[in-house]
Amino acid sequence: MPWGELAALATAVCWSFTAIFFSASGRRIGSDVVNRSRLLFAFGFLLIAHRLLEGVFFPQDVEPFRWGWLALSSLLGLVLGDAFLFRAFVEIGPRLSMLMMSTVPIISTLLGWLLFGEVVTSLELLGVLLAVGGVAWVVTEQGSESSVADRRAYHRGLMFALLGALGQVANLVTARYALVDDFPAISATLIRILVGIIILWGLAGLRGQIRYTFRQWRDKQGFRTLIAGATFGPFLGIWFSLIAVQNARLGIASTLMALPPILLIPLEYLVYHRRISRRGITGTVVAVLGVALLFT
Repeated sequence: MPWGELAALATAVCWSFTAIFFSASGRRIGSDVVNRSRLLFAFGFLLIAHRLLEGVFFPQDVEPFRWGWLALSSLLGLVLGDAFLFRAFVEIGPRLSMLMMSTVPIISTLLGWLLFGEVVTSLELLGVLLAVGGVAWVVTEQGSESSVADRRAYHRGLMFALLGALGQVANLVTARYALVDDFPAISATLIRILVGIIILWGLAGLRGQIRYTFRQWRDKQGFRTLIAGATFGPFLGIWFSLIAVQNARLGIASTLMALPPILLIPLEYLVYHRRISRRGITGTVVAVLGVALLFT
């Protein structure tokens, strides 16, 4: 069974739901509050899962080099990359926020070849290009009726999403170095989340924002969507993503994990009642064809 590729698809599904939930909670309680709060709740879920799967609440005797790579991965991905991406969610919504994220598979494929000697066949490369092209075609769609203010938010959101994409690439590469010798992905996830908590809540303490964060939790609707997003994102999503990176080639895994914009089309139709355009349907068909080639 192609466990790495299946884990990457599961990651894409989780992140699609995460985008919906965190977009909703971010608009109600603030993207910064969501960014640090999600890690705290996910850490609790991971402690329980780690106890059930590994017999202890927290990994023991982890080598210093793994701590170093996972800490760097957490800083670049969970702290910086996700902070920019959450700002993009608030500015331009969940699907358009993924525009620049479609560059991640291309960069990851190149780095996988340069850093890890991973070989991608011509058919697989065609699949990557089709999947990325389909995603890009879908999420670059924008109505001509946008106001000047809307266009400013649009471009600002794309800039934040691009910074989020660069953080995601750096996150995947650094995590790959820590996962050698079949180190448990759930242990790596727990360490990364802990590092992220220390950094983000430490910054919140220095800025005097901890009490403000707790006050924002009183928004019941925002809090419920925050918990749901924490479950699908930093708990299940990051766990599955590390399984994918550990068991599949970097470029292939990142391609499959870049599918949320396609998966968000039916979700946004159900949640926001947004019309599905012909361009959206065409892009989806192209992306699905690319994914099919990766599994051929």
